[in-house]
Amino acid sequence: MRSIVLASWCFCLFAAVSSQNVGTQAAEEPLNMPISVCSGPGNCQTEADGVVLDANWRWTHTTTGYTNCYTGNLWDNSLCPDPDTCTTNCAIDGVPLSDWTGTYGGSTSGNALSLKFVTQGPYSKNIGSRTYLLDSSKQRYRMFQLLNREFTYDVDVSSLDCGLNGALYFVSMDADGGAAKYPTNKGGAKYGTGYCDAQCPHDIKWINGKANSKDWVPSPEDANSGKGHYGNCCAELDIWEANKQSQAFTTHPCTTNDQTQCEGTVCGDNDSGDRYNGMCDKDGCDFASYRLNDRTFYGPGSSFQVDTTRPFTVVSQFLTTDGTDNGDFKEFRRFYVQEGRRIENSKVNFPGVAPYDSLTDEMCSATKALFGDIDDHKNKGGLKKMGEAMKKGMVLVMSIWDDHDVNMLWLDSNYPPNGDPNQPGIARGPCPTTSGEPSEVEVTQANAVIKFSNIKFGPIGSTA
Repeated sequence: MRSIVLASWCFCLFAAVSSQNVGTQAAEEPLNMPISVCSGPGNCQTEADGVVLDANWRWTHTTTGYTNCYTGNLWDNSLCPDPDTCTTNCAIDGVPLSDWTGTYGGSTSGNALSLKFVTQGPYSKNIGSRTYLLDSSKQRYRMFQLLNREFTYDVDVSSLDCGLNGALYFVSMDADGGAAKYPTNKGGAKYGTGYCDAQCPHDIKWINGKANSKDWVPSPEDANSGKGHYGNCCAELDIWEANKQSQAFTTHPCTTNDQTQCEGTVCGDNDSGDRYNGMCDKDGCDFASYRLNDRTFYGPGSSFQVDTTRPFTVVSQFLTTDGTDNGDFKEFRRFYVQEGRRIENSKVNFPGVAPYDSLTDEMCSATKALFGDIDDHKNKGGLKKMGEAMKKGMVLVMSIWDDHDVNMLWLDSNYPPNGDPNQPGIARGPCPTTSGEPSEVEVTQANAVIKFSNIKFGPIGSTA
């Protein structure tokens, strides 16, 4: 997905927090979001799915009252002196429909989901959000088996500028959020629990049904976030990370195909120098048009092939070695449709490198060698390993976030910022290296909205 993953999360309603027990102070009401499941061209059926808010954004309080267990970026030491006591004392509450718009900035209309970046709620300011697609039961995450399939949606990134990321991606979460595995997880998928990704994030407040309060360190950059002792790892398939200036799609295999709590070296933490010693490929293999030296493919205005001032359709295809659901994952193909015009994906545009127009193991190795990057993608099993996770089923995530670590420069500017932009791989977008500072972005782009709509899923050639 991304080189560094840190969203600016605000826990609203009395400085809201997250837990695994279920409170009774607010009703849980997921948003309705129908999708189309296709069996062939022109043969699609509508299924009444839903959208649930991630547990990290929710109000968590004592099980018997309204007292917060976590305020700002700190656990309450009296309620949470240790993870077991915290788990017993705290309950996560629901998100009623009125709070989706008024507190968290989320809404649906027909088959479209809109996520607003900053929302001033009745008690505090919410920044960013992360949501998951539920199946029609509204009790479990929809599981997508993506091999030998294509996934299509419409997207509008026109209000997202430098420093923002409107993301749509898949991770190897459990369909029930881990509720069956971990008895202390009373919320399950219905309450948005169980998140994991290839960055093995430590800022998840509840992992495997217990509070991640051990050794919790508040973030010096983010007043609403911190890091606990444990991380939560799993494979990640980034279909879409983008603003109107730049975009990327990325595969992140892990040595394990299931959600796995980590501690120590296997987390691959940057702070300990273990980025490439962990269980997941944190860099991933990315196909990013600007980084691959096509500067006219994607951007705001009619001079670009994909004009980001207007909505467009994104079609992703996951091809296998033998053209069946049981084959190994061999190729991630992409094309776009805008106002009835099909737009083929951009190509790698560096002398001495084949003009790849899709993500394959060969493309990954060639571009990483050109960029001088460690090929951790290959070390972690490449597309074959990524395909094993896809075969088991993955959960769809849709989010909007800013970056308190490196200001999203890895997506839309030069990264590292002191690198030579003439060196292949350094320039990732047209944004200045001074852009993306959250304190600025959260003011100047407060009204930014990412909109995903018209999701379709089915065999190759059935959705576009």
